[in-house]
Amino acid sequence: MSSKWIKNSKLTNKQIGRLIDYFILDVPAIKAAKMLSINRHSAERIYTTIRINIARECEKESSLGGEVEVDESYFGGKRKGRRGRGAADKVPVFGILKRSGKVYTRIAEDVSRKTLRRIIRTKVIPESVVYSDSFRSYNGLVLDGFKHYRIDHDRGFIKEGRNHINGIENFWGYAKTKLKRYYGISRRHYYLYLKEMEFKFNNRNRDLRRIIRGILKYS
Repeated sequence: MSSKWIKNSKLTNKQIGRLIDYFILDVPAIKAAKMLSINRHSAERIYTTIRINIARECEKESSLGGEVEVDESYFGGKRKGRRGRGAADKVPVFGILKRSGKVYTRIAEDVSRKTLRRIIRTKVIPESVVYSDSFRSYNGLVLDGFKHYRIDHDRGFIKEGRNHINGIENFWGYAKTKLKRYYGISRRHYYLYLKEMEFKFNNRNRDLRRIIRGILKYS
């Protein structure tokens, strides 16, 4: 008899496999439970277990290097995102994207210079080329050993060759569009949903079903 993919779950591997498929397709757990005629709490527990495990996998990823783009954004809340105090009802998220590569995200306690520079030093390989907008919290990256280029959004759209942060901004759009399918995500759980978006983006051209099954098997 094959071992259970998720320990202590009353669901069969076949049911868990179907839930993995629905998870990949961004079907909310409540709807997936109805489609499978199982208890909604059972489906929600499986979804949460998947998110916890893929979040752990995301944190194991190596630091990013070469040419990277950095930016901060704001998730949730009812008002359009603004920096600093104007975004008090939103979740501040910081992102780093390696061009033609993967993205790394982190919920930030704030978007101060100290906080953002610390994350960059932790997750970006020294001497990398860093692209950012003109937000003052990115001051000092040259002192941290990076080659730093800024983009001035106030000048409007200007095609400047490699001097842009289109990649990380595209990721923000990707993540926010997908997260609209989930209503009322609590601030406490936002980390797991954010890491879900990171994981799906980074593995968008791979077999997610096989990857998730492997992660659960060895968790």
